[in-house]
Amino acid sequence: MKVSVPTSGPASGASQEDVPAPLPIGLIGLGKHGSRYLHHALSDNLGVQVATMSRQDTAAGRALAAELGVHFHADYRDLVRDPAVRAVVAVLPPNQHPSVVAAAVTEGKPLLIEKPLAVGGVRAFALSRQIEAAGLPCLMAQTLRFSGVVRALRELRDRLGRLNQMIFGQSFEPSRLGWLDDADVAGGGIILHTGVHLFDLVRHLSGGEVEWAQCATAQVRTVRTEDGFVAALGVRNGEAEILAALSASRATRSRYGEIRLLGEHGQLVADHVLGTLDLIVDREVVLSREIPDCGTVRDVLREFARVAEGAPPSVTAADGAAAVEIADACYRAVAAGGRVAVRTREELSRCPSS
Repeated sequence: MKVSVPTSGPASGASQEDVPAPLPIGLIGLGKHGSRYLHHALSDNLGVQVATMSRQDTAAGRALAAELGVHFHADYRDLVRDPAVRAVVAVLPPNQHPSVVAAAVTEGKPLLIEKPLAVGGVRAFALSRQIEAAGLPCLMAQTLRFSGVVRALRELRDRLGRLNQMIFGQSFEPSRLGWLDDADVAGGGIILHTGVHLFDLVRHLSGGEVEWAQCATAQVRTVRTEDGFVAALGVRNGEAEILAALSASRATRSRYGEIRLLGEHGQLVADHVLGTLDLIVDREVVLSREIPDCGTVRDVLREFARVAEGAPPSVTAADGAAAVEIADACYRAVAAGGRVAVRTREELSRCPSS
């Protein structure tokens, strides 16, 4: 991976005293998604600076670290302990998150952790409770919340009045990441690794909690995990009951990201991949926007710099755990062949975490 390190100084008219020192971070994971974090940390003025990194492929990791002039740790636990690191960014498969969380809690270092938080709702809420009990500053990287389209939907949703239905659809090309079809490493397929985006948005855009799930899956290109699913969710927001329909696929040479919110006064129809949003009332489009890609990973890193200094996170570990529990309910619904309940935080706290 060839990365250019910018050499520009502070903006014109700003003194060195006006510019706060960037947050020294340790980046764990330099695969496809971790490389995006590295690119934005190096290329954009986000208030962070990569001090050290860790990668499973140690030869490639050491070579890249030498090229960039940063430290490298073969063991990511050594990275967390490194005194040069003030905060940690973890971009790893979810089965490695428990040890990262434990290390960050022990060292008291703020943590940015990529979704999904864990494999299974019980483990996810156990990690969330561990983070909360330690008072550890933590931002959950449910990156789709940072989309400009999603932000616009939140801004406009009150114009719909009371929500009654939500529709989500998402498609991608088949993944080239072999570990995603290794159930022992990934812990699941598209439900866990992409569905958590949609499950999180159901909560985020409705303001409610998911009470039940039904689900069916498909294996088009995969062998050990699913690469397609459809699901129905029941959402409760106070007295309101909202139905949500979701579908996702990783078996097509195409991408889309539909979000449709239906309320008593009209509907919002958006696509976070294509960057479009329309407000429809009766048979008329009364508002239409084109919303360019804002760089969700970039904005996550920018917020993390603030969270590490004490600002409240917009997405908590508990939010990440809630999305994982909805995914878990979908898997249980497939096994049961019918509707299952989504367990509450209180119910999950009574379950053994191992």
